[in-house]
Amino acid sequence: MSEDHYFTAQPASVDERRLISVRLAGRDCDVETARGVFSPGHIDLGTQVLLRHVPAPEPGSLLDLGCGWGPLALTAALQQPHAHITALDVNERALDLVRRNATRLGATHELAPIDALTPDQVPADAVFDTLWSNPPIRVGKQALHDLLTRWLPRVRSGGTAYLVVQRHLGADSLTTWLGAQRDDAGAPWGTVERLGSAKGFRVLALTRT
Repeated sequence: MSEDHYFTAQPASVDERRLISVRLAGRDCDVETARGVFSPGHIDLGTQVLLRHVPAPEPGSLLDLGCGWGPLALTAALQQPHAHITALDVNERALDLVRRNATRLGATHELAPIDALTPDQVPADAVFDTLWSNPPIRVGKQALHDLLTRWLPRVRSGGTAYLVVQRHLGADSLTTWLGAQRDDAGAPWGTVERLGSAKGFRVLALTRT
């Protein structure tokens, strides 16, 4: 699979669906995946590291930025059925998988509602209490910064954005960049800390001011 497939709107690979067994929020689950989305055969290591470090969501709104087939959104929905989850991706195949997986898991578990949306489908005034993301580092530094500049300010004051980034792919430089960002009034986006490290990944927490 070419690296660009999972962060394009229409993946070039054949849309062959299959079920895989994964563990989400302490439950064994069967989920649907396909080629052309990020990590279609398993929950990738970075996402696993993030899930081991983030606190379970509170009731409220949570944004899964770059959702893929949905491991973060589905975990949050299982952990906190009184939340409202927005699963965001440019990849339309990934969004279809999230919807189908939410329907599949919702048939046997209490599940928070999940809206699987493209960026332009998110209401302009929408804000979120929490953000979880294993962002697409390989889109390039400028594209990544543009992505985070668009969505991290949508986390409300007092809320927290949690990101997982490979150390050798720029976790430290991203930490520095996040700490240097300012809003239009000149106020910092928030306080940045390293929440934990494992397996070559670092989990960063940006608590909004």
